[in-house]
This record gives sequence, structure tokens and C-alpha cells, in this order.
Amino acid sequence: MKSPWRFFFIVEALLLLFAVWQIISSPQLLILLICGVLCISFGLKRSRKKSSFWYVVGGVCIFISLVSSPALWLMLAFGILFVGLKGVEVSGIDPSQNAFWKKKQMVMVDGEKPTTHSGTKVKQPLFGNERIGNQVYEWDDINLNMISGDTIIDLGNTILPKRDNVVIVRKGFGRTRILVPLGVGIVVEHATFAGDLVFEGERTTLRNEALKVYSDDYDDNQRRIKLITNTLFGDVEVIRV
Repeated sequence: MKSPWRFFFIVEALLLLFAVWQIISSPQLLILLICGVLCISFGLKRSRKKSSFWYVVGGVCIFISLVSSPALWLMLAFGILFVGLKGVEVSGIDPSQNAFWKKKQMVMVDGEKPTTHSGTKVKQPLFGNERIGNQVYEWDDINLNMISGDTIIDLGNTILPKRDNVVIVRKGFGRTRILVPLGVGIVVEHATFAGDLVFEGERTTLRNEALKVYSDDYDDNQRRIKLITNTLFGDVEVIRV
């Protein structure tokens, strides 16, 4: 989905505008910036041997004027934070899993008595990015409803029972990726107003259409997953892992 990146560029543009205002409103920074630009312009008119001095002086003046603006540091901090968090969210990588203190970690699993699932209510977000399956979890059919946002459903961290399992995703806008382990039969029922379906390495473009496709091993497989997806705008990808 492009909205998080649109938000990122809008915030960066506002911070840049704030940084320009800070430089213009400060006579010292403005003089440094003008001197730096004039030095570089003067160096462009000189010979190559004599221009390097003016380039250095101009570059230093411009650098000092820019780094003296707090808004520029906010731009840099926000950019690093956003790109870092966005990359971790999309990739689904947990850096703490590779920490040295977990190299020889022993995990003890406590058993619990079966509990009834009837009447269980789960709060669902309407906006934003959603990733299901970061950690090992007990399988239960998934029914997800969202207005907009990117969605990743990772079925590799659970064990699908030997039956027909169901994942339902209804969404207005956004990209959906479903990661399915090898050895699981898949049937996809996808309907969209505008978007692509990527399944078994083939991309199909749909325009106010519905499509139902099966994997080659669906009929002979005991573990099967039925993926029902409905979107207004957005791509759906089914990826084998």
C-alpha cells in the first residue's frame, strides 16, 4: 500500500519547509548559506586547480548552515525511524531472534486444557498494516475485515489440521500476501474491482472480476487451505514458503 509512504513524504516535505524557514529567519545561517552558494558559483567560473578551494569553502558553509537547523535533524531521525520500522514490518524479521543470548536457548512449552472457542470476540483494526503469524500460534480459521492497509498472513508458524481450512480477507484498499507452507493444497477464490492475483508464479489482472484457481496437489492433499479474498483495489499474492 502506498499511503504509509505518502504520509512519509508529506511529513518530510513539511520538515524540509520548516528547515528552510529556520534558515531564512536566522541571519547568521542565511549569510552562511548565501556565502556557500556564492563560493561554489565562483568556483565554477575558475579553472579546475583554483576551483577546488572555493568548492571546499562553499561546501563547508552550506554544511554548517544546514546542520544548524534542528528541523533537518528531525527529518533525518524521522526518515531513519520510519524506514527501519517499515522494513522490519514488511519483512517480518525479528532481530531479537538472532541475538547471541538465544543461541542455546531452551524453550519449555506448558500444556493447557482445551478451552471452548464459542463466543470468542477479537477486535480487528480497520486501518493500518497487519501481520498475522510472527510467532508460533495455534491454528484457527481466519476472518479478517479491513478498510485499508497492507496485510501479511504467515501460515508457516502454525500447523494446519488435516482438513479444509479457511482464510477470509475482505478489504477496501491495500496489498495482501499469504504465505503458505509447501505440502498444503490451495484453492483461491478472489474477487476485486481492480487488482492482480499472483498464484503459483502466474499473475492475473482482474477488473471487476472473480477468479477461482486450484493448486496442482489440491485433490490429493489431506491438508488444504481455502483462501477467500475480496478487495476493491489491491493485489493479492499467494507465496509458497
